Amino acid sequence: MPLPRPAPGTLRWWVIGTIGVAAGVALATWFGLAATVGRPSWQTTSYKVVDDRTVNVTFEVHSPDGKALTCIVQALARDFSTVGSLAVEIPASDSADSRHTVSVRTTSRAVTGEVRTCD
Repeated sequence: MPLPRPAPGTLRWWVIGTIGVAAGVALATWFGLAATVGRPSWQTTSYKVVDDRTVNVTFEVHSPDGKALTCIVQALARDFSTVGSLAVEIPASDSADSRHTVSVRTTSRAVTGEVRTCD
């Protein structure tokens, strides 16, 4: 079944609209990639609640240019409140990827540990 033809004089607006949508998608993609390329990334790989006052957190860091970073590792209680945090200095390295395990002291029992940020 053939598609119906657009009304006379509307084809131009369909073309302009299609080009506008394509340009918008391209611009959004550009801004999205520009905001993340070259920035450090991190991932918490595991945690272990040792006791009521300690949680061990293991995490991986990717620093594209190998520069030194400071990562904030935090321990969270059941209600998601922060019960402990630790600033971890990651030294500059020739390797972009590194793995670290730290012990975070807490004020009360934590149920999880995670990396909050790395800058």
